[in-house]
Amino acid sequence: MSTINERPYIFYELTNSLCSLCLKKVEAKIVFQDEKVYMIKTCLEHGIEKVLISIDVEYYKRSRNFLKPPQTPLRFNTATVHGCPYDCGLCPDHEQHSCLTLIEIAERCNLTCPVCYADSSPEKGGFRSLGEIEFMLDELVKNEGEPDVVQLSGGEPTIHPQFFEIMDAAKLRPIRHLMVNTNGIRLAKDREFVKRLAQYKDGFEVYLQFDSLKAEPLKVLRGEDLRQVRRRALDHLNEFDISTTLVVTLQKGLNDGEIGEIIDFALKEPAVRGVTFQPVQSAGRLETFDPASDRLTLSEVRQQILSQSKLFSESDILPVPCHPDCIAMAYALKLDDKVMPLSGLIPPEELLKGGNTIQYEKDPVMKEKLFQLFSLNKAEKNASHAVGDLLCCLPKLEVPTELSYRNIFRVIIIEFLDRYNFDVRSVKRACVHIVHPDGRIIPFDTYNMFYRENLDVEKIAKYGVKLAP
Repeated sequence: MSTINERPYIFYELTNSLCSLCLKKVEAKIVFQDEKVYMIKTCLEHGIEKVLISIDVEYYKRSRNFLKPPQTPLRFNTATVHGCPYDCGLCPDHEQHSCLTLIEIAERCNLTCPVCYADSSPEKGGFRSLGEIEFMLDELVKNEGEPDVVQLSGGEPTIHPQFFEIMDAAKLRPIRHLMVNTNGIRLAKDREFVKRLAQYKDGFEVYLQFDSLKAEPLKVLRGEDLRQVRRRALDHLNEFDISTTLVVTLQKGLNDGEIGEIIDFALKEPAVRGVTFQPVQSAGRLETFDPASDRLTLSEVRQQILSQSKLFSESDILPVPCHPDCIAMAYALKLDDKVMPLSGLIPPEELLKGGNTIQYEKDPVMKEKLFQLFSLNKAEKNASHAVGDLLCCLPKLEVPTELSYRNIFRVIIIEFLDRYNFDVRSVKRACVHIVHPDGRIIPFDTYNMFYRENLDVEKIAKYGVKLAP
């Protein structure tokens, strides 16, 4: 009697991805195997690829249900001709407006980081003119009306010769929250620069590169030991009380064992409002890793936060509804020397009742405030009001007489897509975008694959392109 063979996995769902070698769209299966989630995709020319997507099957399934109705921009910039991801952007087939938008004001940088997705260095590129940057800001405003979060980036934006004129230009526009993404070198060396930066601190935040508390990981990721630079930068930011987020680029087996230490460190810094963890993606200078085994996924970072930090529990770190595949978030409240998870104040069953989406409290006011808490698009003034109103709705909790943005501590995990783990369903919901110099608004994931180097996407859609493996 013959025996029917059984697959070594459970086939869960079907999506579209890209062949990592030619970048043509291919069909992909999502499967569960050995308590992990993999993507198996087949290119008719280059064969089968297997990519690790998640190490937590239950969280993966849970994130598929953390959805809210998409919010589109006020206008679209391009037509849908070749299909995602070849029509960026934003084309009418994209499902989500820009929660956070990057504007790269400088190509040049004062570091040559081995993991730089933009391939910046002291020798490469220059600076965008004030006129070019104002055009990019205006195009974004046309799309968003009042952009939620705009991040000035690079290269290294603080070395731009017209940096404060750019800050003034951004502040003149109806941007709810402005950020500067920086390696901290100028903040460490130039106290007067930080003092002047403090003039903008209402609705402003520094996004400070902070990958490790140890020398060796910094040398691997950034090319040099930057511990003293980061310490002096934080001293200046604390002195002038400038809201700061520590941004940790995580590489598996290198610095992912420091996650808990970095959270504990951040909680002790007065100006630090939270930590963002970003697993490395295959882009820029980063050497290719084995996508089936070496990838550090969002779910693994989430589990390491839970195992390394005492602050959050399983129910506290939740998918962000606008892009649940790639962003997870937890909020805590800092009151003097006490820190408490905000999500722990509400029974998880009240948030997750029904199973298909987040179910908020029946009170419409609570519904609105909870939505603000667990959304990415948060202005400083809205954050404090949301938390204050939330606490007032809880009868047994003593409400502080003064509550501000400095009482908020957030942990965010952002996983960007690359040519290995690319998922068309996910990128259609991407809410972290970047402004192209020509005014197009492009998802960050596809920008690094196609549009940073202005590849011929029409040709790729039809014929593919040969890339080094």
